[in-house]
Amino acid sequence: MPVRRSIVGIDSPARLAAALDAAQYLADDGLSTAGYLALALGKPLLLEGAPGVGKTEAAKAIASVLGRNLIRLQCYEGIDAAAALYEWNYPRQMLAIRQAGDTYLNIYGDDFLIARPMLDALRNPKDSVLLIDEIDRSDHEFEAFLLEFLSDFQISIPERGTVRAEEAPVVILTSNRTRELHEALRRRCVYHWIGYPDPMREAQIVMMRASTVARETADAVVAAVGRLRQEPLAKPPGVAETVEWAEAATLLHSQGSPWPTAFKRAIGVALKDQDDLEFVAPRIDALISGAAA
Repeated sequence: MPVRRSIVGIDSPARLAAALDAAQYLADDGLSTAGYLALALGKPLLLEGAPGVGKTEAAKAIASVLGRNLIRLQCYEGIDAAAALYEWNYPRQMLAIRQAGDTYLNIYGDDFLIARPMLDALRNPKDSVLLIDEIDRSDHEFEAFLLEFLSDFQISIPERGTVRAEEAPVVILTSNRTRELHEALRRRCVYHWIGYPDPMREAQIVMMRASTVARETADAVVAAVGRLRQEPLAKPPGVAETVEWAEAATLLHSQGSPWPTAFKRAIGVALKDQDDLEFVAPRIDALISGAAA
């Protein structure tokens, strides 16, 4: 079993929160505490929440704080072990066999092994952060396959034996909760739910990410987005859309579009579904009421 990690400089939730802030990610106490415990205990961190609340960005920020490469495994329906672990380069093996003739050749050497994200993370646990993104999009078979990896941080390659990490790699899983994850998977992780930030924090995020946006504009956009999220939309705007809407409206305003017309003209940055746009169109003025700077 890999030993616990030694994370230099991250010796408390407050230290992690400060480091994330410096990396331009505002984490609340819940996220910074869950992240710190996952790092200190050598356990995976499972982040759940609606699309657009900053789960993937949190993983990127943690990798930046640790000074490590982010290895991303994007999950999808039908993903299998070959896409996550490794593949053999069969064309190269066949070519090498023909060229070798009667000479002995190890066709299961590193020259013929194509490492995928999980194997890459096991080989380089001190230099990487493994992001298993949108695990809920995979099927139950792939989720079950992850259990050995998340329990012992090892995988079995039949032709070569077992590969174990020398220490627990940093693993972050995200889920949009389109389906329930198996309890066995949850038990192996430190869990945190990321909700939409409160208006003050979201305005701070806008100001941090979009330097050209005035504070009054950030507050107005956050208020409008908050009202949009209360509507029965197919794709409510996430935090990234809030930032982009503020930037887009500010750009249009700088080119002569008055407030709040600039917000209405840039609505396609916040809402990216035709049905949603048609649904809010009759009440757009009320929804962005006060959106002026």
